Amino acid sequence: MNINYSATTQIGKRESNQDTTGTMLGHRSACFMVCDGVAGTPGGELAAQIARDTLLNQLDGDAPLHPHETATLIDRTEQAILDAQRINPNYQKMSTTLAALFIDRDSLRAWWVHAGDSRVYLFRRGVVHSVTRDHSLAQQLLAAGYENTGINSNLLYNALGADVTHPHGYSDVITLEDGDAFLICTDGFWSNLTPGEMEQALRMVNSPSEWLALMQKAIDQSEKKDNLSAVAVWIGSPQETTLLFSMADSARFLPPRD
Repeated sequence: MNINYSATTQIGKRESNQDTTGTMLGHRSACFMVCDGVAGTPGGELAAQIARDTLLNQLDGDAPLHPHETATLIDRTEQAILDAQRINPNYQKMSTTLAALFIDRDSLRAWWVHAGDSRVYLFRRGVVHSVTRDHSLAQQLLAAGYENTGINSNLLYNALGADVTHPHGYSDVITLEDGDAFLICTDGFWSNLTPGEMEQALRMVNSPSEWLALMQKAIDQSEKKDNLSAVAVWIGSPQETTLLFSMADSARFLPPRD
């Protein structure tokens, strides 16, 4: 089954970009990821780069990829960050979020892992089918039924390299369908869009790069303070399985009338 992808990363209104994206598309396996260096302590950008490079360097696109290997891949990736912490005293607390999608092309199966508030969205038949749950205090309160208005959304209880007791999030394995679309993104990207807007944008485009560009256009209308990064992955032909967009829902993506 054909796989197409596109990636973007932008600095927003930050002084530096602590986001990074990574992609590996081989004949038999694939991986797509984003990392967002955790702010507040030095070295977030370095932690994100180490996570990306270490994870991708372990993969071989010409070999099959098995779900049971994932925990080992992530453990080695996190260990590389911990090793770098010990070498450089200035970066002893550096950490990064992670959202990574893995695909075995031989079996047409996919699964993902995440830590922190970077997300993986799966769109099936044009609508959000599943999305990762953030490892954040705001999400914890919401899940428990408490009001989370005013809570700092950047308070995370899980990240690669951080001293945490909660396990990283591992998904179930799914069988891919023609028309599946994935969006792997940092909080600077998803926080400026609703799931409905993501769905609507998907119905209006013919490629992953067009999808990202259209969502970026909508984000540009808001006050984008944070770094924002995303990878869009299309399995087969999502444009043929999504519904025709309605003019009412697409207003944000169209230029204003005179």
